[in-house]
Amino acid sequence: MRILITGASGLLGINLALEAAKEHTVFGQVNSHTLSTTAFETRTANLLAPGETIHQAVKRLLDETQPDWVIHCAALANLDACEADPAQAYQLNTEVPAILAAHVARGGARMLHVSTDAVFDGQRGNYTEEDAPHPLSVYARTKLEGERRVLQANPQAIVARVNLFGWSLTGKRSLGEFFFNNLQAGRQVKGFIDVFFCPLLANDLAHIFLSMLALELNGLYHVVSSQCLSKYDFGVAIARRFGFQADLITPTTVDQAGLAAARSPNLTLDTHKLSTVMGQPLPTLSAGLDRFYTLYQQGYPQFLAQLSLAGG
Repeated sequence: MRILITGASGLLGINLALEAAKEHTVFGQVNSHTLSTTAFETRTANLLAPGETIHQAVKRLLDETQPDWVIHCAALANLDACEADPAQAYQLNTEVPAILAAHVARGGARMLHVSTDAVFDGQRGNYTEEDAPHPLSVYARTKLEGERRVLQANPQAIVARVNLFGWSLTGKRSLGEFFFNNLQAGRQVKGFIDVFFCPLLANDLAHIFLSMLALELNGLYHVVSSQCLSKYDFGVAIARRFGFQADLITPTTVDQAGLAAARSPNLTLDTHKLSTVMGQPLPTLSAGLDRFYTLYQQGYPQFLAQLSLAGG
């Protein structure tokens, strides 16, 4: 298959592109972050380029790559940046995916749009795809509207709500890296005991996405780990897996953090819908942490850093 992945320099995008390129022809769209890799072909395209409409930028990208599958990872995912610039958040998280979905539908390719567990307010947890979202932040509101607009424009598209961790180009994009970097350096860190989530390793998520597209699924799916825990316990699990001091992590609450954007306390999601279709449970966090550790031992973080450094 010919696969176009937007946001290919991001945490999910780079891991997805590298995993998919093992079996497919991959085109990775980047904005300004150049990459040096022979694994897949990069395409520089600013989807909000001055003097060009989003429609024109999207159409040119699709014409150049002629994909069978499109996986839309690009987004403004920094919660505080979204609060500071709601207009740009709306453009990137709502308008771009909606326009992309419409063009993909007309061209006959299949699309998977990446959304977030943050569309829920986290007051209850264990949410299914049937539960009504209640977003608390600009990021979550724009991502939720993006979901709706994608499925309106392209009912055959997949919308995947995710939460993930993994190794990134900068080494600073995931909560897993945050705990790893600080604990390895012997620094004290804080971990929320009142925020629960179900993170999947980005590399595992990549293969699940490819399976979902191959199965020709459509509609909304929760694509997270089958194992959920607090962010504090996630940090402790990282410490134990890597042999770091777990007592460097201080338990704290989200109210004590002084964050600009509201966080949902319980973002545990039910994955029964997807696991039923796939015929097996989604990966556990324990398995993801084992692979996270193995990738580290194999020099994967250094490999990613070189892709970025060589690209400029």
